[in-house]
Amino acid sequence: MRLRLFGVLLVGMTTLSGCYLSHVTAGQLELVSRRQPISALLADPATDEKLRRQLELVRQARAFSVNTLRLPDNASYSEYADLGRPFVVWNVFAAKEFSLEPETSCFLFVGCLAYRGYFEEELAQRRARELAARGLDVHIGAVAAYSTLGWFDDPVLNSMLRWDDDRLVETLFHELAHQQVFIPGDTEFNESFATFVGAEGLRQFRAARREPPPDRLRTERERQFQVLVLDMRARLEALYATPLEADAMRTAKRQEFERLRADYRKLRASWSGYTGYDGWFMGELNNAKLLPVGLYHQWVLAFARLFRQSGRDWQRFYEITAAWATLEPAERSKRLKALNSGIQR
Repeated sequence: MRLRLFGVLLVGMTTLSGCYLSHVTAGQLELVSRRQPISALLADPATDEKLRRQLELVRQARAFSVNTLRLPDNASYSEYADLGRPFVVWNVFAAKEFSLEPETSCFLFVGCLAYRGYFEEELAQRRARELAARGLDVHIGAVAAYSTLGWFDDPVLNSMLRWDDDRLVETLFHELAHQQVFIPGDTEFNESFATFVGAEGLRQFRAARREPPPDRLRTERERQFQVLVLDMRARLEALYATPLEADAMRTAKRQEFERLRADYRKLRASWSGYTGYDGWFMGELNNAKLLPVGLYHQWVLAFARLFRQSGRDWQRFYEITAAWATLEPAERSKRLKALNSGIQR
């Protein structure tokens, strides 16, 4: 299993170099040139049967997202684009050697993001090498889906159809949630919110189709993995706050990552042979590799409680969440922490 990553495509003018802006513009033009209406593909008898079934599922999920989840009613995910590659974007994450604060890239309209995305893997690799040369911890995450926050009508991508049905539907709801509520510069808030909407939306979608809940065993394994990594983050944050000399800090950091691998081996032993997260633990583990897990799941439990407090009313839930966009970041974080603290992991 590959750790799921989603992306917010950079929209509007950027404060970064003109070269990077040209790269993003070229990538967006590629997406536009390859689009085909889903309705036309469904009506075409020559459409591959597997693709037809997946696009029909997309059509049904999109209708559910509007009628039940109250997500934006627009032309997003009414078209399909085959890019001829397994991923659409590669996100580059970076953090200092003794910090879990991400190195950010700032843009108009979307604010500062905890990563920078590239439509070409080689450009992402080049950026990663540049950051590593500065002494930063670096990680590249391959992205199969993205959102333009409603600035453009986002298409369904071939990279999204590599997943099973549940993940496909959950991803659609996740990306549409970014169009519903988005706070510039607060990546953890945005991604945790969208992750919750995706998961709860999938549960309700399956229930409406008289299907059993999503695979609880897979969900529980994912939750256990998230807790494992988030606990590791908490230990590292405490470590980095201590006044150790650099060499001692480096040794302690290495020991924490060794502990993480050992803890994972113990957890995997309880999974009856399931090895889906082995790939994540292959290669180097560093601060940057921990960032996506914290970004996408830090406040999911808080949003789950807020949804219940909203009477499980989607519109009310969105209104409350959107109102938090007007709060100072410290106050917003305080409220999320209060919600999180009331939930047992």
